[in-house]
Amino acid sequence: MSGLRDDPNILSPAGHKSGVRKFFSRDAVPTKRVPRICGTNYPLSIMFIIVNEFCERFSFYGMKAVLVLYFLNYLHWSENDSTTVYHAFSAICYFTPIFGAPIADAWLGKFNTIFWLSILYVIGHVIKSVGAIPTVGGTELHVALSMIGLVAIAFGTGGIKPCVSAFGGDQFDAEHAKERAKFFSIFYMSINAGSLLSTFVTPLLRGDVQCFGTDCYALAFGVPAALMFVALIVFVGGSGMYKKYPPQGNILGQFFKCIGFAINNRWRHRSSEHPKREHWLDWASEKYSKKIITEIKMVTKVLFLYIPLPMFWALFDQQGSRWTLQATRMNLDFKGFVAQPDQIQILNPLLILILIPIFDLGIYPLFRLCKLNIKPIPRMTIGMILAALAFAVATVVEIQTTETVPVAPKAGQVYMQVLNFAPDDVTVTLPDNAQPEFIQESLIANEFQDPKYVKLKISGPTIVTVGIPGTPEQSCQFEVLEKKDYTMLVDRGNTAGYCLHTEEERLKPPNGQTSVRFINLLPGTVTDIVIGESNITVVAREAFTDYLLLKRGNAEAKMQYNGQNYTVDLGMLNFGGAYSVVLKDVNEANKEITHYKVEDVEANNFHVAWQVPQYVLLSAGEVMFSVTGLDFSYSQAPANMKAVLQAGWLLTVAFGNVIVLIVAQASSLEQWAEFILFAALLIAVAIIFAIMGYFYVPVNPDDLKEEDDQADDIKKPPPNFYETIMDANMEEKKTKI
Repeated sequence: MSGLRDDPNILSPAGHKSGVRKFFSRDAVPTKRVPRICGTNYPLSIMFIIVNEFCERFSFYGMKAVLVLYFLNYLHWSENDSTTVYHAFSAICYFTPIFGAPIADAWLGKFNTIFWLSILYVIGHVIKSVGAIPTVGGTELHVALSMIGLVAIAFGTGGIKPCVSAFGGDQFDAEHAKERAKFFSIFYMSINAGSLLSTFVTPLLRGDVQCFGTDCYALAFGVPAALMFVALIVFVGGSGMYKKYPPQGNILGQFFKCIGFAINNRWRHRSSEHPKREHWLDWASEKYSKKIITEIKMVTKVLFLYIPLPMFWALFDQQGSRWTLQATRMNLDFKGFVAQPDQIQILNPLLILILIPIFDLGIYPLFRLCKLNIKPIPRMTIGMILAALAFAVATVVEIQTTETVPVAPKAGQVYMQVLNFAPDDVTVTLPDNAQPEFIQESLIANEFQDPKYVKLKISGPTIVTVGIPGTPEQSCQFEVLEKKDYTMLVDRGNTAGYCLHTEEERLKPPNGQTSVRFINLLPGTVTDIVIGESNITVVAREAFTDYLLLKRGNAEAKMQYNGQNYTVDLGMLNFGGAYSVVLKDVNEANKEITHYKVEDVEANNFHVAWQVPQYVLLSAGEVMFSVTGLDFSYSQAPANMKAVLQAGWLLTVAFGNVIVLIVAQASSLEQWAEFILFAALLIAVAIIFAIMGYFYVPVNPDDLKEEDDQADDIKKPPPNFYETIMDANMEEKKTKI
């Protein structure tokens, strides 16, 4: 979420140093003078690149912040399907950089690659936004447009990801290394600023703006589309100022070709008569130089160490899916400011901006003062453990949030709620006496306590009998079926009692919203019930309405009865609560309707602030794992193989998302148990990674350069070599004379 995975330092123009001059000559380097910022050594062109990156990251993370709720509430997919597609999209975004880098290196160059793929990026956003307009086609078209848009966005963002930061580094002269390093810091800040702002803004556009009578997903996707268009315009606007290096050759392709040749050559010479070689990559020596083979050995050594890393990302990227869905079941009211569930993701980039200075200026120096210099691999292991602890905390939170989720009746069970408005208690019995009878107190005679659904045990269709007090030998009977929920209302008029009942499906309102229905016990029909922008046309006498989905808050219902207008104060309709409002009596003189509000589904009572500890632990884990991992990878890679290692790092993120979508589809565990599973797997992987790291011997890529220099020195003649030869020849001639 924070953009740490997009750290630009991996792709800084180290490839332009002496180690890879062979890929392009000095004559290929642009020589034109570029404008500077206020007389400094900073080229003016980097301003366009930084603004472009801010807008691009705003568009990506803003769209992604509301994506899982779009699947859940707009396309009406299940939580598992929404999670699966969300992580499939994330995986594609981190697979596609392996195509973007070769396109830039071997074919189009960085500028043209960014330009053309940004156009694809904008088109994807536009298609995605159009797919979120309810009046455009039906559900099938919405799904088709959404998937086409997401694929285009994935190839757009993944394709330009390995190019933009390196293109920014290209703008600096070789002697301005310090300024270039500061540029990368500013560039990184622009990533987090775009992420931070968009994660706050787009959920507000979705939830606080109504369009087409519902949440405005079209606007929530449309604004990121506009920002990506601005990013493209800004990038093109600086075209005349950029240094544009020509394509340098496909280093990634060379990497795979060398490996492929070594494997093929080893297979062709697999007979025992051929002598064994020290390393399997040495079988490429017939075609590739010793230096290239040594560099690839270094890279494959680090890539092998990468094998356990996807599990960290499998946990990390669930902020936008499982943790957002968890927030929908929590209380989001911060004493007046009501947050959106997808807005809580803002905690990650915010915490990253806070924690990086704390670690760099406080925690790490303190460890060094205590003679505890924690090396990169132990740091990354600690980061994994912190992420696992975050999911342990998330498990506790999940258990608390599920306490208000209605329990679905299983086979041989039925849940029944009795709304007793008679002046005396009622008794509910089953004819086979397999289930003890239960008594429901009178609501109006006992200070109106919310009745609860009672679980009844039945076997097959069963007749339930409710005796009505005050009316001898009068009762209500109706058939109930297993695995169903029912509400029965009992009342007594002047001469006789009566019952109403309905079969229903008790569900928690999605996305932290609330829902309300009306039960009309008035003598006549109620019409034109309006609550905000929602309405119910007619409520017949002795009838239930369907639940009406509303925003959480204090609500008033305006309605008409017998030609007069009435206003009924519904009070607070809270997060995740479902309510029945019973219209009981009317006072036409005072224009008042006596009503009772019953909480059918308990509102969310666990506050979303309890998610903060899990975000703190996960963000701290990200700082120790991701920042350290990027720096470690950069330090262990030869200069012209850093892009290859960057592609490998991004692939760990992609495979992490693949793990989540597999678990989401294959697992039948409850959510809290799934969190425990992920935490346990990460702990196991952290142990494996620590063992692998114990046997890993760090390398210094600069040694390759020193070896090259030494080899060059061996090939060079000694000082005054030519003069000595000439003198020797002269002496020989003199002797002959």
